[in-house]
Amino acid sequence: MNSFTERVIEIILQIPAGKVMTYGQIAAYAGSPRGARQVVRILHSMSEKHQLPWHRVINAKGEIGFQDEESFFIQKMSLESEGIQFKDNKSINLQKYLFHPSNIIK
Repeated sequence: MNSFTERVIEIILQIPAGKVMTYGQIAAYAGSPRGARQVVRILHSMSEKHQLPWHRVINAKGEIGFQDEESFFIQKMSLESEGIQFKDNKSINLQKYLFHPSNIIK
């Protein structure tokens, strides 16, 4: 596993319940500001193996990135169960819910 992947996993594991991070934000903290798509691939391929809280990762607009209805619903329900409220049934107030890890050096 390369160091970027390891850092992404480490960052995602730190996201507390009731908070979210964006794909791009995670990529930047992991050392590759343009690596948001890599974060998506890591989540897709390693969430189960590393028990990542994948549902706490959203896009830069504060929206769930899934297009299919079932995955969208699962992620939305998971976030709502942690106290996150959606503004218009699809987006989250990033000012309120965005997590900024303090112990990670960019």
